[in-house]
Amino acid sequence: MKIAFIGDIVGKPGRLMLKKHLKRLQQEHFIDFTIANYENASHGFGLTEKNCMELLGYGVDMMTGGNHSFDKKEILDLFDTYPLIRPMNYPQATPGKGIYQTILLDKQVAILNLMGHYTMPLADNPFTMIVSVVASLKAQGIKHIIIDMHAEASSEKQALLHMLKEDVSAILGTHTHVATDDLYVTEEGCCYVTDVGLTGCRDGVIGMDSEVPVKRFLTGLSGHFDVSDVCKTLLQMVVFELDDEGRCLSAEKIKIYDDKPKIVSQAWMD
Repeated sequence: MKIAFIGDIVGKPGRLMLKKHLKRLQQEHFIDFTIANYENASHGFGLTEKNCMELLGYGVDMMTGGNHSFDKKEILDLFDTYPLIRPMNYPQATPGKGIYQTILLDKQVAILNLMGHYTMPLADNPFTMIVSVVASLKAQGIKHIIIDMHAEASSEKQALLHMLKEDVSAILGTHTHVATDDLYVTEEGCCYVTDVGLTGCRDGVIGMDSEVPVKRFLTGLSGHFDVSDVCKTLLQMVVFELDDEGRCLSAEKIKIYDDKPKIVSQAWMD
């Protein structure tokens, strides 16, 4: 099976890039299932029902979240209706779930959302929690396990890889919006990248208009971050293929700048 993973979709420019390109890419790369991170999809902060339906209509099959999952309070009513999850290590009483399970090509697939500790909201220890969760899934015979690790620190993502590379199919980093050049497949068959990178504006600061961030660095004064309506755009996506045992056979990074031809780079195979 071939899975596509899209990192943080930032505002309307990010959504429009999926509208323009996603269904064509799904056909060209024979993609069976598409995952995307929604936490910045509605003007950079959270997700509205309108934008949720929009992204699903563009070809996204399910969506993961992060520290901005609850910025739009209407999401509290969406978890039971739409294929959305939030980081599983939020407190137990937090609305929503951290695992999405489905059947794909007759195989059970589990998609997990996890949030790091550094600079993040109150949450349980992601490392101690994930070990027992993955063990439980494998005890149920689920071999295809995909994790969105939403974290600021690259060290947290890399540590998770070394903990789980023998037990999960893929660990895909999100949150920083800045793509890392370390997509590879371990010898154990785990697809890994520290950060997939944003889909949205590429000529600002992490997808936002540059005026407020620059002012903040110069003066120490904060302001409201805005997503520009008109900007240079970028789509970034990882596509990986899994065998019947849930091991990754190959992976590639797809990038599209504005409406230019796609750029495809192959993952390093250990």
